Amino acid sequence: MEKIQMTTPLVEMDGDEMTRIIWQMIKDELITPFVDLKTEYYDLGLKHRDETSDQVTKDAGEAIKKYGVGVKCATITPNAQRMEEYSLHEMWKSPNGTIRAILDGTVFRAPIIIDSIKPVVKNWELPITIARHAYGDLYKGTEYRVPEKGKAELIFTGENGATFHETIYDFECPGILQGIYNKDTSIESFAHSCFKYAINTKQDLWFSAKDTISKKYDMNFRNIFQDIYEKEYKEEFEKLGLEYFYTLIDDAVARVIRSKGGFIWALKNYDGDVMSDMVSTAFGSLAMMTSVLVSPDGNFEFEAAHGTVTRHYYKYLDGEETSTNPMATIYAWSGALKKRGEIDGLADLTSFGEKIEEACVETLNEGIMTKDLIGLVEEGTPTAVNTEGFIKAVRERLEAKL
Repeated sequence: MEKIQMTTPLVEMDGDEMTRIIWQMIKDELITPFVDLKTEYYDLGLKHRDETSDQVTKDAGEAIKKYGVGVKCATITPNAQRMEEYSLHEMWKSPNGTIRAILDGTVFRAPIIIDSIKPVVKNWELPITIARHAYGDLYKGTEYRVPEKGKAELIFTGENGATFHETIYDFECPGILQGIYNKDTSIESFAHSCFKYAINTKQDLWFSAKDTISKKYDMNFRNIFQDIYEKEYKEEFEKLGLEYFYTLIDDAVARVIRSKGGFIWALKNYDGDVMSDMVSTAFGSLAMMTSVLVSPDGNFEFEAAHGTVTRHYYKYLDGEETSTNPMATIYAWSGALKKRGEIDGLADLTSFGEKIEEACVETLNEGIMTKDLIGLVEEGTPTAVNTEGFIKAVRERLEAKL
């Protein structure tokens, strides 16, 4: 068949470890045989990020703003162990955090559901979408290892002379210190994205934080959400029979567990990071979670919601066979291709992305799956395959559809 043509490149961001290997498999087996793939490539592997003093990550973020759609492989956020392993010049911050700060968007994550795997929470019947604020908090915070006794202070000096000066803590011994921030414009963008997504998908919207303890930081989120809802979205929500409400995050967790699903749960950056892992695991697997960053000005970045699968990578390096689940990474590619086709008016490209996803679900529903899912199947006798075997099985079904 003639390859499907593209008119505008995707921003392609390569990653680390096992997901980097899977990234290439997916391109070779599921995309380039069928699509005349156009990408602007950025290597976000940790070694290259270190060589460029992380400039490559910033360049990738700016490229997404230029082209409108990016697709990103999972990457390492280094800790002390990685500093030594990769001989890094600096403990670089999360590349996801850097790109999210550039795009100032909201991350929407939802589980991929198949017939043969039931959620651990038995009353969940519909997907739960996590809407994660993608700016500030821990991911752009400033940290300090306090080496000795001393006073930690929070100081603000305004452009027009306003000042704030308060003691955080008088350290009587060594300790640790962290400063985080956010800004009203980003929280407003987050709120608008959540309300619009709820209206577009006709789902209720929940927002939770901890304003009883964080009476300035979290309360600001709550107030901005409520103000925007009352002024701009309440009428439309009521017309569609949708509900918006705020509740404390500990109450929200209890309500989520008792729910049937089928709603959007909006959370601050770190809360969303944690809860999306909980939701995805309860529905099946971290590798069965879609993730897309949507910016206020209409840019999209598709990525896998999980890490780089380090343990499997070391096995791969030793020549061992691995059965890493590639679903989330496949869906990052299919999502990006669908959105590129939608923006550029290329129906064939959008349809191709949809067919990849259909082929994946058919493969899983036929019982062909990686080992992480085998133990979750309640009915039937599934067949365990390695990563390459799963991707090839998807290709067979994709070819049949094309």
